[in-house]
Amino acid sequence: MISFNYETDFKLENEDLISNWIEQVVISENKSLGEVNYIFCDDEYLHKINVEYLDHDTLTDIISFDYSEGNLVQGDIFVSIERVADNANDFNTEFTEELRRVLVHGILHYCGYKDKSVSEEAIMRAKEDEKLLMFHVKH
Repeated sequence: MISFNYETDFKLENEDLISNWIEQVVISENKSLGEVNYIFCDDEYLHKINVEYLDHDTLTDIISFDYSEGNLVQGDIFVSIERVADNANDFNTEFTEELRRVLVHGILHYCGYKDKSVSEEAIMRAKEDEKLLMFHVKH
């Protein structure tokens, strides 16, 4: 089950479409969907989590806490809407496209993909692109 929570004024459009897409992403990776919570927030909220839990004094667009066990994908994914908007501007892409990329990025971590090395990051980007196409094909 996917739930969307809001700690900011932002509201996700088409929650059902996004939820169904994320579930299909999980299935496409031969995993089962457990409980995944997306928490949308601002920079200040996510910065506080980054400092308190990860000891990183930086801004970021996403922090995920992975509670997956075996093939069961579950966890909490915090997303800074401010960072997503800034990144969309920096990368010259639509906000909704960047938001989808961030949403699927967190799920891909839960599916076992990493992005610490250059080679891992390349694989992660390719997987993000593949999963983003699943959204466009379906809708």
